[in-house]
Amino acid sequence: MNIPERGEVWLANLGMVAKVRPVLVLSTRFGDQDYALFHVVPHTTTVRGSQFEAAVDVPWLQRGVFNVQGSQSVPRVNLLRRLGSLNRSQLESIEAAVRLWLAL
Repeated sequence: MNIPERGEVWLANLGMVAKVRPVLVLSTRFGDQDYALFHVVPHTTTVRGSQFEAAVDVPWLQRGVFNVQGSQSVPRVNLLRRLGSLNRSQLESIEAAVRLWLAL
């Protein structure tokens, strides 16, 4: 079983309301003593123009944004399959939106 890595985009089951959608894995690797959770940022095609959305253009995703306000932690079983990886500058744009949202 592949271990999701920071910067990868996976198809994830986020529950009945949020449905199955692409998510960006934002968390880093964890150890045996840590909770086995992955912090993810969901991708949506419903763009609201929020300051907490980050648009990333990759050919394997529909046009949309990563919604950092919808970020959450999920177990590995919810991450269904890897879709691809973001490059450093794409990841940085989402990190900037997260810092803004959390006032970091």
